Amino acid sequence: MTTLLDPAPRDPPGRAGGLETRLLRPRGGVVVLTVGGEVDTLTAAQLADGLTQLLGDPADDTAVVDLTGVTFLASSGLAVLIRAAHRATEQGRPLHLVAAARAVTRPLEVTGSDQLFEMHTAMDDVLGEPGRPAN
Repeated sequence: MTTLLDPAPRDPPGRAGGLETRLLRPRGGVVVLTVGGEVDTLTAAQLADGLTQLLGDPADDTAVVDLTGVTFLASSGLAVLIRAAHRATEQGRPLHLVAAARAVTRPLEVTGSDQLFEMHTAMDDVLGEPGRPAN
C-alpha cells in the first residue's frame, strides 16, 4: 500500500512554470519524491524543499526521485539535485533518480553529474516487485 505523505500538489500542473511535487511511501524503508513540470530558477526552491523532506529521515533505506514527469531541467534544478546527492552520500545511502526523457537525462550526462546518482529509466527498476528486492 502506498502512503501519500503530501496529498496535494504544491503548484497546479499545467501552469506556466508550475512544478508538482509529492512525497510517497510505497513500502517500508522506501520514500519517493515524484516531480512533474519544469524545474527552473522559479521552481528550484520547491524542488529543494521536496528533496529536504525526502532525505529527512536517514532511516529510510531507499530514497528515490521520480523525474519522469519533468519536462525541463535547468541548471538551477541540476544544482539542487547535486546538493541532494551529496547530502544522501553524507547519510551513507545512494540517491536514486528515475528519468527517461532527454530533457532530464541530457543535462545530467553532459555535466557528468549522472555519476552522483543511481540512475534508472523506470520506477520498477528501483522498486522491483513487492516482496522481491530490485536488481
